[in-house]
Amino acid sequence: IRGLVAVEPADSSPEHGGLAGDDPGEAGPAAGRAGLLDRDAVWRAKLAALELLFSVSGPGEVAGPGEADGPETGHDGLTDFATWCALAERHGPDWRRWPAHLRDPHSPAVAAARVELRERIAFHRWLQHACDAELAAAQAAARDAGMTVGIVHDLAVGVDPGGADAWALRDVFAAGATVGAPPDGFNQQGQDWALPPWRPDRLAETGYAPFRQMVAAVLRRGGGIRVDHVLGLFRLWWIPTGNSAAAGTYVRYDADAMLGLLALEAARARALVVGEDLGTVESSVAARLARAGVLGSTVAWFERDADGEPLPPRRWREPAMASITTHDLPTVAGYLTGAHVRVRARRGLLRHSPDAELRAWRRERDALIALLRAEGLLAVAPTAVDDLDQSALREVAFALHGLLVRSPARIVLAAPGDALGDLRQPNLPGTVDAYPNWRLPVTDADGRSVTVERLRADPRVHRLAGLLAQVREQARRA
Repeated sequence: IRGLVAVEPADSSPEHGGLAGDDPGEAGPAAGRAGLLDRDAVWRAKLAALELLFSVSGPGEVAGPGEADGPETGHDGLTDFATWCALAERHGPDWRRWPAHLRDPHSPAVAAARVELRERIAFHRWLQHACDAELAAAQAAARDAGMTVGIVHDLAVGVDPGGADAWALRDVFAAGATVGAPPDGFNQQGQDWALPPWRPDRLAETGYAPFRQMVAAVLRRGGGIRVDHVLGLFRLWWIPTGNSAAAGTYVRYDADAMLGLLALEAARARALVVGEDLGTVESSVAARLARAGVLGSTVAWFERDADGEPLPPRRWREPAMASITTHDLPTVAGYLTGAHVRVRARRGLLRHSPDAELRAWRRERDALIALLRAEGLLAVAPTAVDDLDQSALREVAFALHGLLVRSPARIVLAAPGDALGDLRQPNLPGTVDAYPNWRLPVTDADGRSVTVERLRADPRVHRLAGLLAQVREQARRA
């Protein structure tokens, strides 16, 4: 495909009207979408190439999941998904706006559409087979390169209410409610993720088949799975349609059943499971996750003792996956410079005044810098952080990753963009159009877009990788 389609990264420099500073909104309307990933344009370009490849190779030329293996392989789900894709090309991407007779996947009208659109359905099935083959190749390459686990997939907390999953399994999802999170320190007005929740009663009545088949499909091509918002296996924050996130309530699930099936499928795939258990977690939940062999998630920003002081890395959890930040939190450079406070202030996402939030952030940041100095990882005085240049800030970023190396965590993670000074948070939870979530390219400290080729070659990325490689060497010695 790369030989057929070339998509140049947008120039994000100020002289080209790109995005400047730490806020994606600073570019203003004159800049249009310059500096953002235009995913629609990329998809149109890729689609043209893929259709050409399909016309040459045809569906029989791509090896995929066994066609005769039955529904547990996802065969029936694949047909439903491909049917939804073909119908969406004709009627739009939200099945709730389709003609009424097409909203039920088991209706005679949909059966007729499967016949009429069989060529497009075959194409979309072929696309999924191609994805499956590429995932298998990526996992094999990771293992061949010496990675014990390889790909760790992400299991999202929900699905698009207008998408294929909600259409094919609509009786298992609740209508009239969405899921999210109550107010907390980073998202002070709560979060509404605009995703439909599982219905606990229908999950039980179906023997949890939709959940189990989803987990099994994800683990086909990988060595692990990260369960986003793992507390959702115990309870979910349901928000009635038309209400604010703060007006929601918790609805409980059969955690023993869901954890048991998750552990069963992971054991069958010989895969590890990581639960994103950040936030307020009941002690009973942590104990049940541990009994099920589910690793926790450790984020440096949140590791604090009873007095609110940063926790030394030697006291971090061992059965966990540790990182400095996540995709839903500030980048390292964004946190060190306070960009995350200013971005949320401009969008009215703070409960307290921006000045109060900035003072609280400085106290937390300076305490982290003090921990780095106490650990012998940095020789920078806390009071000098605001005056540091980009080179010195980068040294602070590398020192923070040194905490990961010193922790007992079984798995450590880093984002390559943090080696380059990327300022902008990939996703700002609780926002849809107010922030360009998932459309921000990785940038360096000067705001220039960074290509994959540059990430592979940049010495700072290699330095970060070498730093984290010390974890494996320490494990071997131990």
